[in-house]
Amino acid sequence: MQTELSTTLGVEHAVFGFTPFPAVAAAITRAGGFGVLGAVRYTAPDELARDLDWMTAHTDGLPYGLDVVMPARKVEGVTEAEVEAMIPDGHRDYVARILAEHDVPPLPEGEASGWRITGWMEEVARSQLDVAFDYPIRLLANALGSPPPDVITRAHDRGIRVAALAGSPRHARHHRDAGIDIVVAQGYEAGGHTGEIATMVLTPEVVAAVDPLPVLAAGGIGTGEQIAAGLALGAQGVWLGSLWLTTEEAELHSRRLTAKLLAAGPGDTVRSRALTGKPARQLRTAWTDAWDAADGPGPLPMPLQGLLVAEATSRIQRHEVDPLLGTPVGQIVGRMNSERSVQAVFDDLTRGFERAVDRINRIAGRA
Repeated sequence: MQTELSTTLGVEHAVFGFTPFPAVAAAITRAGGFGVLGAVRYTAPDELARDLDWMTAHTDGLPYGLDVVMPARKVEGVTEAEVEAMIPDGHRDYVARILAEHDVPPLPEGEASGWRITGWMEEVARSQLDVAFDYPIRLLANALGSPPPDVITRAHDRGIRVAALAGSPRHARHHRDAGIDIVVAQGYEAGGHTGEIATMVLTPEVVAAVDPLPVLAAGGIGTGEQIAAGLALGAQGVWLGSLWLTTEEAELHSRRLTAKLLAAGPGDTVRSRALTGKPARQLRTAWTDAWDAADGPGPLPMPLQGLLVAEATSRIQRHEVDPLLGTPVGQIVGRMNSERSVQAVFDDLTRGFERAVDRINRIAGRA
């Protein structure tokens, strides 16, 4: 599964694996792909440094990258506390009502709320980059589009390629004009924040829009046959995220959530603003249903929704409250029906890719 891009980056397979778990990212790189560690959950620079130390020690000198969530523009002079103060009391009451209806206990005394949407703040992302640029990362990806121009320059000065996710050809052309090196065409089927155009339609549109920049196909890809389809559409690789959630190396810390993922079908996800305020594909749960209910207040815009639900999300995850327990995941979840090592996943991907290539060769009369 080699392309011009994978050869240039020195990886065996043109498979870019995004994950929040260092052990998974390192295993992807060791298996011949390109592991990309998600940085949004790191609020303390020393925590990111610790995991990048570990990544560097466990990737055998092979390339890996980092994914940040950084706006191209920031609102000057606004603190997180000032933003949080904008949350209406009615929305806070609604969260409390959902938690009470499902008997969600509070966090243990002294245990702080864990995950918060703070990576959207430019100062947080910049502190992450101040750490990351001291490590041998080969790729910097941004989930919110093109990063600020000075960040692109800093990356290029260090020989680091910059990638940005796009949900439309218009977004892709903006990335090209901003100096991005790789465009990730993320289709509607993808987990997490995603647009409204399906991968099969989006990929060739983005390829045409930014030629000759390399494009990675993303969204609904989890088999070797689908990788072959992405390359046939003009992509120079694929960007896989959801597929790694049920690998043995993943650190979900919840057997119930893993069981829900293993049992889910492709129709068990929903594109909802319940988590962050922006449309994000995730498991459908009583939580997402509540935020889509006609009698509810509806989600707030990003970043208010993420700040509003941070403690509730921590409580739900901490106590594994099954009806409310969910996670961002794509429609490929229907193929994630067993726990396997990252290497075993790669073995299946390469076998499937070979089957697809053999099939096309037979159709074309070349076999």
